[in-house]
Amino acid sequence: MSEAAVKTERRGKVLEITLDRPPVHAVNQALADGLYEAFCTLRDDPNLLVGLLTASGERAFSAGWDLKEAARLTEAGEDALTLGWTAGGWGGITEFWDLDKPVICAVNGFAVGGGFELVLACDLILAAEHAEFWLPDMERGFLPDTGAVQRLPRVVPHHVAMDLLYTGRRMSAAEAKHWGFVRDVHSSEELLPAARALADQLAGYAPLPLRALKAVTPQIAALPLPEAMARLKAGKSGIAIYEEMMASDDAKEGPKAFAEKRKPEWKSE
Repeated sequence: MSEAAVKTERRGKVLEITLDRPPVHAVNQALADGLYEAFCTLRDDPNLLVGLLTASGERAFSAGWDLKEAARLTEAGEDALTLGWTAGGWGGITEFWDLDKPVICAVNGFAVGGGFELVLACDLILAAEHAEFWLPDMERGFLPDTGAVQRLPRVVPHHVAMDLLYTGRRMSAAEAKHWGFVRDVHSSEELLPAARALADQLAGYAPLPLRALKAVTPQIAALPLPEAMARLKAGKSGIAIYEEMMASDDAKEGPKAFAEKRKPEWKSE
């Protein structure tokens, strides 16, 4: 991993992943590769349950695709459209379909274009009061099609999404919270402690349902309600982690610990 682009730190069962390519953490290949490697570590290490993605400093989360690097590649006769792509999709996460652990994003500044798309690929989002989100891709001559076109209409009302996509206007952290895209808005000083507290809360849960929730939701999201209900039955789901959870000792330990008024002792990984 390029330590100049991405830094990681383990905090118990939480892996903190920090974009560290100042001044604006634009996504070049080193940063994308570093993110992908970090998310592979999160996926593969049974001692890690939650990811926390943020960036150094307070000005920017990420300015997105490194346009200067893309222009340089084009000038050199190389294919700039490959810049930032990994086995986990663009930026290391946008198509990381087998990452079955939650990722919290602490947006510490502006998230522009591909930076916005990195945020959209996360599960829970907290933002600093001064954070802003916008997609200037249309004026650059292309679409934000590495996540924004696909995800944004699913997380905010359709016409709000189309407004942001077409016009490239800036959405404040307060507006993002209004639409439910952002969970909480904090001062710069309070953002990371709040994100860490949330990560620690999730990391205290039984590992199997934590992973099962992330695996299950995309598979039932587009199903009619009766089909979605029928799908989540033990022995019938076809979702391995869900079946493992249902058959686990932890599924029995939770109710038992509640009845005995004690803290549960989870055994699964």
